[in-house]
Amino acid sequence: MRTPHAPAPPAPRGPRTPARTALAPAVLLGAASALLLALVAVEWRPLLDLDAGISRTTHRWAVAEDGLTQAARVLTDWVWDPWTMRLLCAVAVILLLRRPAARWTAGWLVVVVALATAVQQGLKAALGRERPVWSDPVDTAHYAAFPSGHAMTATVVLGLLLWLLRRHGVSTVVWRTALTVAAVSVAGVGLTRIWLGVHWPTDVLGGWLFGASTVVAAVAAHRRLRPTPRGTAPRRSGGMRSPSPELAPSTSDDPPRRPR
Repeated sequence: MRTPHAPAPPAPRGPRTPARTALAPAVLLGAASALLLALVAVEWRPLLDLDAGISRTTHRWAVAEDGLTQAARVLTDWVWDPWTMRLLCAVAVILLLRRPAARWTAGWLVVVVALATAVQQGLKAALGRERPVWSDPVDTAHYAAFPSGHAMTATVVLGLLLWLLRRHGVSTVVWRTALTVAAVSVAGVGLTRIWLGVHWPTDVLGGWLFGASTVVAAVAAHRRLRPTPRGTAPRRSGGMRSPSPELAPSTSDDPPRRPR
């Protein structure tokens, strides 16, 4: 009489790679961006009516609340202006260039921000969406409306800088402070553009979506294209593992890790 064999335990799942982890957000952001772009391009009436209703309400508030409106103009024209964001990006690039091993990352940051600006301007030119027009405007802006350049630039720059801070292992206090400032800035710049009546709400939503999609794509490209530091063996599917962080030479732009 044979003893029945117990069923073999299921094989453990392999570790989730960064590419697999970022796939779902990339697909969702890309689909949402494409859907919004299509609805704006065909001038879908329910979307236009929603934009108009929100904009009329916020414009009445902006006219009545002069103090808040002036504060919004200062924030959007100086603190969260696209050129302020690009200046912040330039400071980060200079800091990265001080470390020879981080020069590739510095170039990557410049290229991504430049491409994001080109995409933003290209979409504006292609759609040519008109901005809101008021008989009693509280602020003015020029060129096409979709997507919001303020919202997209802030999302791209601050999103990339947050990822760099996380990657370089800053302290918890610094990380939480930076995350809070970035979240307030990205949300705030979009709301000020609607409050001042220079953008439709979907312009701002488009800036957020396209900006977030750019960040996800740029991070994936960095992980895939960044040159492997000398002395570090690339990972192979046959089970070869790269040297541990404690043993690998300190040629990467990652901060050195202390052995536990």
